[in-house]
Amino acid sequence: MPIALVLEEKNKLSLREIALPDQLGPGDVRVAVDTVGVCGSDVHYYTHGKIGPFVVEAPMVLGHEAAGVVTEMGESVTHLGVGDRVCMEPGIPNGASRASKLGVYNVDPDVRFWATPPVHGCLTPVVVHPAAFTYKLPDHISFAEGAMVEPFAIGMQAATRARIKPGDVALVTGAGPIGIMVALAALAGGCSKVYISDLVDEKLSIAAQYDNIHPINVTKASVPETVRSATGGWGADVVFECAGAAPSVQTALEAVAPAGCVVWVGMPVDPVPVDIVLAQSKEIRMETVFRYANMYDRAIELLASGKVDLKPLISETFAFADSIAAFDRAVGAYPGDVKIQIRIAQG
Repeated sequence: MPIALVLEEKNKLSLREIALPDQLGPGDVRVAVDTVGVCGSDVHYYTHGKIGPFVVEAPMVLGHEAAGVVTEMGESVTHLGVGDRVCMEPGIPNGASRASKLGVYNVDPDVRFWATPPVHGCLTPVVVHPAAFTYKLPDHISFAEGAMVEPFAIGMQAATRARIKPGDVALVTGAGPIGIMVALAALAGGCSKVYISDLVDEKLSIAAQYDNIHPINVTKASVPETVRSATGGWGADVVFECAGAAPSVQTALEAVAPAGCVVWVGMPVDPVPVDIVLAQSKEIRMETVFRYANMYDRAIELLASGKVDLKPLISETFAFADSIAAFDRAVGAYPGDVKIQIRIAQG
């Protein structure tokens, strides 16, 4: 049996053998996993045992941000070959569902998503995955970058939902991993500059490494006033709310320009109040984001072009044997950490 990082129950991880599905179907590929990123959702399952209606009721393998090498193909797979370096999209929809037929498979109620109860994730040396959701990486893109495609796809989804126009000024609330990636996707999508707000100077400093990303510490300055001052009193054309906190929700509505757009990316733990009258008085457009659909190809193309560099966001890489330590590091939420990764491949 393979070894995997198993969430036994809330606050209990084990690196142990576990029986996992390994039958290779005609449309599947077998992949030797190289690198896996630790996501906030993985950490949340570890510390809380659930996310909303998704409850860990049996041991579950964690991990859904992965890249590796194809070692075997099903008989009907033609676009990939043994030895190809790939990343894998973790959500597998029902191809016959109405959502899939409409091209919005991310909201398919039947989607099977790695490391979402009761589906096992990919923190194990070998996985079997549908070839249709497995993407070849260019030779100059590392496995570490390939494992970043999954969170960056959320940024791509947000930028696409915003319908950015060239020269737009954007605000991102929250400088965590997703917030920074949203900011980078917004710049790639045509924004001239992006303001990003947070409570933590270390996170803002990481974001500020990139050209045209301007940090605002919310403990030292009013975000809406700063943005309005920088835009001649008008406000941000697009606001991406990535913090998932009630104060940030209000900030988004105050900072957005009249007839602008707010994209809700962060997910509050509990319901938060929304100032609908303020939104109406500006006649703003609101968009929502839940994962992504048809974004992996575009994300890989952007990374390959050199227009987006995610390498500075990788804070630390742990060996597979130290996976539990990697998760404990992520739980610690160190101010200077953005993305923790686990290297499963030897050497």
